[in-house]
Amino acid sequence: MLRFGTAGIPLSSEKRDTISGIKRVYELGLNAMEVEFVRGVRMGIESAKNVREVAEKLNVSLSTHAPYFINLASEDEKKRKKSITFITNTARIADALGAKIVVFHPGYYYKKDRDKTFSLMLGNIKKAKEIVEKNGWDVLLAPEVMGRQATFGGLDETIKICKEACVVPTIDFAHIHARGNGCLKTKDDFRKVFDKLKKLKLKNFHMHFTGVKYKDGNEKKHLVLKEGDLDFGLLAPVLAERKINGTIINESPNLEVDALEMKRVYKRMKYHSAL
Repeated sequence: MLRFGTAGIPLSSEKRDTISGIKRVYELGLNAMEVEFVRGVRMGIESAKNVREVAEKLNVSLSTHAPYFINLASEDEKKRKKSITFITNTARIADALGAKIVVFHPGYYYKKDRDKTFSLMLGNIKKAKEIVEKNGWDVLLAPEVMGRQATFGGLDETIKICKEACVVPTIDFAHIHARGNGCLKTKDDFRKVFDKLKKLKLKNFHMHFTGVKYKDGNEKKHLVLKEGDLDFGLLAPVLAERKINGTIINESPNLEVDALEMKRVYKRMKYHSAL
């Protein structure tokens, strides 16, 4: 099963709280939402449990996005430790929410030294994972494939660190496309992404999609689905033919409108692939 949802509360939700957002997701015919803690984890355990009850009743799958302020390869050891705390604080609330995925941006290259960066990233992701396991939180840490050259998180290095740290990737197609300076132009280009991911033996994929503006291999901003040159119509048949399970979160400025469009395109492709 492939679920479709929004990165945060739908724009059409009259109230801007998480429960109202989940209810609006359900009303729209979507079945996933990523709870955004990108500015900080400002939800308590009891509130999270109340959110979980509503989400489970409505069959809306939740994931979480940790704060943006993470740099696991910072030159400052205090910042590295604080970054681990940002991840584990998110994991603690994610567990109470019933959200299985904790998305996070790993950070930046350490003095442009890729080997040193990888070593720091790997060690600190493992430390965060150990804290998660020690507390019995039922979540998966999911470093995101990143869209700028200065950030750690190209597809290949994300796959490598996920394999070595025993975590899972957040596959952001807009970031892959931007970092590759417009590299996802055909169905085969998307197939190659999934071919690379085979070594992780994933049963479920956590994915992000949006239109994207980029320049010189760097993401500039998110665009609505029909703008830019990243075409969901090329990804949809690949998702259908490979029977991909998991969640795809729309991050475009037209949150729910584009999430519904992706769902519509996918269902059409799935129907045709079954003929």
